[in-house]
Amino acid sequence: MTILQAVLSILSNDPNFWDHRNSTRPPNLDQFSNEIFNLLKDFTMNLAQFPRRGYVKEATPIEAIPSFSKALGGKVNLFIKRDDLLPGCAGGNKTRKLDFSIADALSKGADTIITCGAVQSNHCRLTLAWAVKEGLDCHLILEERVKGTYNPDASGNNFLFHLMGVKSINVVAGGSDMMAEMEKLAATLKGQGKNPYIVPGGASNPIGATGYVACAQETLEQLFAMGLNIDHMVVPSGSAGTHAGIVTGMIGCNAGIPVSGINVSRPKDVQEGIVHKLAEATAERVGVKGGIPREAIECFDSYVGPGYSIPTESMVEAVKLLASTEGILLDPVYSGKAMAGLIDLVRKGHFAEGSNVLFLHTGGSPALYAYLDTFRG
Repeated sequence: MTILQAVLSILSNDPNFWDHRNSTRPPNLDQFSNEIFNLLKDFTMNLAQFPRRGYVKEATPIEAIPSFSKALGGKVNLFIKRDDLLPGCAGGNKTRKLDFSIADALSKGADTIITCGAVQSNHCRLTLAWAVKEGLDCHLILEERVKGTYNPDASGNNFLFHLMGVKSINVVAGGSDMMAEMEKLAATLKGQGKNPYIVPGGASNPIGATGYVACAQETLEQLFAMGLNIDHMVVPSGSAGTHAGIVTGMIGCNAGIPVSGINVSRPKDVQEGIVHKLAEATAERVGVKGGIPREAIECFDSYVGPGYSIPTESMVEAVKLLASTEGILLDPVYSGKAMAGLIDLVRKGHFAEGSNVLFLHTGGSPALYAYLDTFRG
């Protein structure tokens, strides 16, 4: 039910409101005001109740990308939300999540952060960066999802881990229980007198996903100020927090904008289940009434290729095309594959001609430097 439908439902309960000139009893406007006020509370998310560190100082830009749109035939108007420009070492979407996650850690008296990710993890880079900024130790557990891909002397994010003074890096085999690995390390650190706080992979829990509920609100405010109506939004879908948070925020704001996720790893049905579960938990946390409909979660899995972080021809094309038409850099693991999905959907006519489609750029360009041979080939 939309806000308008709900308000009309309240008003229609008293025929005197609609025909008060012919009624002996005038409508009780105070009653209607109270009922409508209580109703609107149910449609309002008060994110100010949740502690955050204030890492996101201002809205990231929403930009038209006309040259890129023209290169794809010009039938769909493409826009990009530049979360690659968020603060933090080299930027990226995890800053929004960590704004809430690190605040929670500090509220619990943590002096150490433990998190996990893949060998070129953007999340690990930004978690380490904000931990350093807050004066916290940071330990990383890296999952070698593709055997033989970890190189301690690699460039990209791996180089930045060492540059920023990571306390320890523990590399585990692909398929490891990452939460169990982090809990094991936490137990060791507690034995040394530390007070560690575990941030899950991608900061993808209801606390972190709240950052992307806030992003949805921010986006809608920008679109209103710009006078821009968006028909569809496309986001990378990986650890699920960004995708779940955006969907929760859009539904919580009654935006009516469908959101599609482009998978970077799992099959469609598995990923949709993970995103929906997290969106439901996030909705409960932030106060979205009625939960998240299962049909609001849509994922496409045709652009993963051989596996997570393994390059594909369509990803390479996407990265090169956006760079050469708009001067914007994607990353090869998340935003590159997500943009490959958007390109294919546009070419297939998935979006109506003349529609406005917004792509969420999640950042991650430092990882490009670990894939130089892929782009030089």
